[in-house]
Amino acid sequence: MVAGNKLQVLDALDVAKTQWYHFTAIIIAGMGFFTDAYDLFCISLVTKLLGRIYYHVDGAKSPGSLPPNVSAAVNGVAFCGTLAGQLFFGWLGDKLGRKKVYGMTLMLMVICSIASGLSFSGNPKAVMATLCFFRFWLGFGIGGDYPLSATIMSEYANKKTRGAFIAAVFAMQGFGILAGGIFAIIISAAFMASFHAPSYEVDPVGSTVPEADYVWRIVLMVGAFPAALTYYWRLKMPETARYTALVAKNVKQAASDMSKVLQMDIEAEPQKIEQEKIRYGLFSKEFAKRHGLHLLGTTTTWFLLDIAFYSQNLFQKDIFSAIGWIPSAKTMNALEEVYKIARAQTLIALCSTVPGYWFTVAFIDIMGRFAIQLMGFFFMTVFMFALAIPYDHWIHKDNRIGFVVMYSLTFFFANFGPNATTFVVPAEIFPARLRSTCHGISAAAGKLGAMVGAFGFLYLAQNKDKAKADAGYPAGIGVKNSLIVLGVINALGFLFTFLVPESKGKSLEEMSGENENNGEGEAGASSSSSSNH
Repeated sequence: MVAGNKLQVLDALDVAKTQWYHFTAIIIAGMGFFTDAYDLFCISLVTKLLGRIYYHVDGAKSPGSLPPNVSAAVNGVAFCGTLAGQLFFGWLGDKLGRKKVYGMTLMLMVICSIASGLSFSGNPKAVMATLCFFRFWLGFGIGGDYPLSATIMSEYANKKTRGAFIAAVFAMQGFGILAGGIFAIIISAAFMASFHAPSYEVDPVGSTVPEADYVWRIVLMVGAFPAALTYYWRLKMPETARYTALVAKNVKQAASDMSKVLQMDIEAEPQKIEQEKIRYGLFSKEFAKRHGLHLLGTTTTWFLLDIAFYSQNLFQKDIFSAIGWIPSAKTMNALEEVYKIARAQTLIALCSTVPGYWFTVAFIDIMGRFAIQLMGFFFMTVFMFALAIPYDHWIHKDNRIGFVVMYSLTFFFANFGPNATTFVVPAEIFPARLRSTCHGISAAAGKLGAMVGAFGFLYLAQNKDKAKADAGYPAGIGVKNSLIVLGVINALGFLFTFLVPESKGKSLEEMSGENENNGEGEAGASSSSSSNH
């Protein structure tokens, strides 16, 4: 293919008007993300309850809680699975095609969601071990959804609104988090109404009714429903034209698939694509020269963002307790505690998380990915330092509302910023046959950051005085110093953003250099950026 001499079927996709099939693609891919977020975040709603049910100590002043190592395993094992799934399914999506693998990930999510709620046993160790086992494989399925959903959406979309479409798939995460909170509120309220229980300080044993054991199971298992509902539609989606034409080299099939989807006649061109000789692999010098810095940019920014993003979730419970949204655990019964935690998380999601995602959808194709990511990292840095430096001022009772506002703004700019753009960009800038793999690598770097954020900071943020640290934890550097560290991490994210190219308004082939007929290194690479301007 001579530079600019693009296949008609890909051209048709690039300039297609926004149609019904774009929205069905957003919903089919987005429901996967809705489920991912529900499954990943619903565990934090019920960890306190698991502690009360399985780790109750007779005569203790406060309700039972998960020991640090169990808590880390229950919360983190899904991340480990997600990281493995992102790498494996990302690679598989380039080998076998997006569509073939797309149903597999969903089936895994459905089965493991249900199984993680079925870990029955009187022995706490057995319950936690079974729960962790199925949460790992649930995470594995969720991991596959990242590269596949992003790649499918980017390859279906047109040039003009591609950013908004991929961001809209990702924004379904916000609704997943919201749904988890709302569902936990409804279930805990229903159980509270049916099974009355005194608070822990009145009756330690009676405060956790036996039926409370069903609550966490129901909350975890409901995650299977949205995934199961979209399974049929995923199987009906045709393979993306870019995979069929550029990777599977079947231009005729791609033209016929897209004729149906776009509802227009696309004639199958002769197989001119065979001339294409750009066959460099992921570990080749050619890839390093063309896309090495891009991959470094997408992995580092996602890694740094997730450290900050996932450690923020940890401070939620402390902040809620500090401002009195969640009273002290011993003043509530087990179900009431689930209700209060879910209510607080839902409020945060409603006020800052969800709006942030949709701001990105609205502005990404106007402002561009680069500007939004820089702005997000910049404000996250500013607000982190604004929370950290006068931290002693914020902990006074009268200043708590200000603290929550600042905290919400860091969340808002994470989502109207790098949390969305780090997902969008890797799906646009790499060649079709490596696109899903590179997105999987970038996403896995993010999950590594999430683990550092979720567990490193669990220990770091502990009080410097060992006597005041949480039960079972060593002394840390305190919340104030942890926030300063997070501010520095966000500033690094700002700097690494400069490695990532802007893809607004360009076709995928133009970004990846697949429009040239020769793989002759720089001459080809530079012509791609200038040829289609």
